[in-house]
Amino acid sequence: MKVIATIGIVLGLLVSLAHAEVATPEQHEKNIEMCTQNLLAIGKAIEVYEKEHSDFPVWLSDLHPKHLIDSNVLICPSDPEGGKPIYTGNTDPEMPVSYSYEINPEYREWKTEQRKVYGDAMPIVRCRHHANEDFAVLNLSFSSRVYRSANIWENKPTEIYENVEEAIVTLAGGIQRHPDNANFAYVYPMLVSLYMKAERAKDAENLINRYKETLKPDSIREHLVLGDMLKRINQDEEQLQLYNKLEEQFPENRTVFRRLAEIHDRLGNAELANEYRIKADPVLALIGKTVPDFSAMDLDGNPISLEQYRGKVVLLDFWAVWCGPCIAEMPNVKAVYNSYKDEGFDIIGISLDTDEDHLRDYLKENDIPWRQVFSGEGWKSPVAQQYGIRAIPAPWLIDKDGTLITHQARGEKLERLVAEALKGKSTN
Repeated sequence: MKVIATIGIVLGLLVSLAHAEVATPEQHEKNIEMCTQNLLAIGKAIEVYEKEHSDFPVWLSDLHPKHLIDSNVLICPSDPEGGKPIYTGNTDPEMPVSYSYEINPEYREWKTEQRKVYGDAMPIVRCRHHANEDFAVLNLSFSSRVYRSANIWENKPTEIYENVEEAIVTLAGGIQRHPDNANFAYVYPMLVSLYMKAERAKDAENLINRYKETLKPDSIREHLVLGDMLKRINQDEEQLQLYNKLEEQFPENRTVFRRLAEIHDRLGNAELANEYRIKADPVLALIGKTVPDFSAMDLDGNPISLEQYRGKVVLLDFWAVWCGPCIAEMPNVKAVYNSYKDEGFDIIGISLDTDEDHLRDYLKENDIPWRQVFSGEGWKSPVAQQYGIRAIPAPWLIDKDGTLITHQARGEKLERLVAEALKGKSTN
């Protein structure tokens, strides 16, 4: 749960613009203002509730009707479905609510712990229905301030504080009070970046040196954090030494390979960078080559394989209902499918869900017509195991002749690549 929350609910967590209501710039800004007023009203209601109960509500619906008389306050004007958060895991069980409540029962323990470091500036309620090129989320903080931020606010702490110095004081104080809490290790690189932004390089260096003194020799996690800290002060050579040692100690770790690829890229070692990229993501070696066939049963009990789709452009979509970014991407996938299904484009869903009823309900409610492979084994799904899937969404776009075009066919890129492939002009 901690990892999911930290990276914005699974690495983290990109919001599809397809959810946003089509509106003029003027209406868009008006909706943001109305949503801001909703969030402020929710904040006041939470404050009163907390004073009365000495605790926060379990869900936002608990505020209505006593503390929040008008239930329409819980509906964002940009929510096209009139009361549904972008991530289904944040759905209020009692009534329509557009907003994500950050301390709902699933995340309360972790968010309460996070607050010990980030303080009252961190979000308690979030709205993702206004996502555009300027920001992804409108937030209400524990201190009832409304501000805009990226989806993964932990990666950009300057967005949640009034200024850099406030961010430094809060985060530095937080990790000093909880120096042995491994869950806060990711805060250290953020603090280094803040020191550099404030032109306090010496403080950044001192923090890194103090961190080195506490490193456990066999903890890859702590060494990766050190690598992140060194990156923030542009110490490529020291990073290279660190990751070379980690490669010897952990010869199969893909994160180490990924970091080495990045460093060699910056150092101009193109061949080595490419070697490490393929080690980090072996699927890269398949691009432009024939994807091995699989054989399985679809959700209706019928045999299914890639060979059956030869001659079509196919999206082999590894996903799950519990995956926020997968669900956020689904409207885009449906739109591309509807546009090109009669021209030779098709989709095979490989579900990494474990609850068949939940999967079937989602497919029915969202009118998903293409075939699905479901084993109920989650990450141990035989098809996912066959192709080495370690993160989702993983949308593999396969050409008519069975060759892999890309394993990252998402967003605006998906439609462009499908259109090119159907015209026989595939580009990797």
